[in-house]
Amino acid sequence: MKTWLIATLALAAAGAQAQGQDPLKAAVAADNRLVGNVARDASRHPYETLSFFGVKPTDTVVELVPGGGWFTEILAPYLRDAGQLYAADGGGARFKAKMDSMGVYGKVKITTFDPAKGLFDIAPPGSADVVLTFRNVHNWMNGGKAQDVFNAAFKALKPGGTLGVEEHRLPASRAQDAKAPSGYVQEAVVIKFAEAAGFKLAGRSEVNANPKDTADHPEGVWTLPPTYALKDKDRAKYQAIGESDRMTLKFVKP
Repeated sequence: MKTWLIATLALAAAGAQAQGQDPLKAAVAADNRLVGNVARDASRHPYETLSFFGVKPTDTVVELVPGGGWFTEILAPYLRDAGQLYAADGGGARFKAKMDSMGVYGKVKITTFDPAKGLFDIAPPGSADVVLTFRNVHNWMNGGKAQDVFNAAFKALKPGGTLGVEEHRLPASRAQDAKAPSGYVQEAVVIKFAEAAGFKLAGRSEVNANPKDTADHPEGVWTLPPTYALKDKDRAKYQAIGESDRMTLKFVKP
């Protein structure tokens, strides 16, 4: 990022705080975010989701598998001055390139996280205030590593720390495949993983609910936007449904 843009972001954040504005809203509105990512705010509800999880600008936060960095674009500037963001990424080249592209990401620490190889050092033990995962649990189930990941989150958190989970939701009336090939997971299954690790359920939010999503699509959750796995086939139908119905759960480490 250009020096002038870093300075602009810093001044904007300072100005927002001086005027009593919400620094999280400032981070959501920051101009380091890609236009395509901003366009999905109406479906992903970043401000409401992070507010529900209680993420503060002074927190040490671990983001599990940030992928292309959708939430990282918000968390990095939000935590830059007084907090710390760990990106438990597994060393993906695309994510590393993004972190190198702008100075606002300069404080983000990338940690080694590769469940398939048994690597779970997401942050120093007992160092994190918050661990966040967005739409990843089905992948860990598919690899048979979900419980290991929840255990790693518990280890990384301080006592009283928060685990925030957002995941595509399978209705309780439908059978859960242990490998979650559709990308959908029952709330009860996620809660079971968390409680087995030692967490206590602290709250549920319906901010990411979508009652139009029937969770029974030909290509699973990837049938829906933004992936559109069927390409142009029935695209208008799936566009009208929108992004998936998702649980948003908050857990606490006692």
